[in-house]
Amino acid sequence: MPELLRTVEQADRDGLDHFSLPDHPYLGERLDAYAAIGFVLGRTRHIAGIANVSNLPTRPAPMLARTVTTLSALSGGRVVLGMGAGSLWDRIADLGVDRLSPGEAVDAFEEAIVLIRSLGGGGAPVTHRGRHYRIDAIEPAPVAVPPVWTGSVGRKSLAATGRVADGWIPGHAADWLSERYRESRPVIDAVLEHGASGFTLFPSGDEAPEVTVGRWAGEVVPAVREAVAKEYGAAPGSP
Repeated sequence: MPELLRTVEQADRDGLDHFSLPDHPYLGERLDAYAAIGFVLGRTRHIAGIANVSNLPTRPAPMLARTVTTLSALSGGRVVLGMGAGSLWDRIADLGVDRLSPGEAVDAFEEAIVLIRSLGGGGAPVTHRGRHYRIDAIEPAPVAVPPVWTGSVGRKSLAATGRVADGWIPGHAADWLSERYRESRPVIDAVLEHGASGFTLFPSGDEAPEVTVGRWAGEVVPAVREAVAKEYGAAPGSP
């Protein structure tokens, strides 16, 4: 935890946009993603946090809606909702969660996003009668649900991303030049057009995280911002 705090605090000072944590609640050596994100947001001022991606089968959609709207309210909107249909089902089932088929998991994933969106932004109580979720007269949180980014991989999940999500994180840390990106992006775009707008650093190797983040923030990000500004005439948001 101390190393995580130091790294994110440095990223916050250096003007980076977000940090991400994996959500694997069946791994005892890992920090709980949402507890850690909430703690880190309380120690920073500008940077946003995202669980990359939320382990939906172990976090029921109505409760996940409460979690992310609460974090958004307390942090001034510095949170993104990362969503996934669930993988590593053998380990998920070890937690006592009913196993879903791949098709059922994607259906639950899309239904969850729609339901979670309805539980933010105020308004009338929500009643939902779906295949995977049922709620009765639940009052939405007064704050809006954060942007939803998914880690979709399969074609059905990618199509759901195009229909109901705000952004996509290429699976397995793939970059924009990868075969995974080239094959997956058209599936999303066939439903709803999105533009690539950022990238996430996954440090690797033996170099200290603070050194890698310092180089990223001091050299790579400014160069990308300058190149995009020249191309489009205005500086975009931070990568």
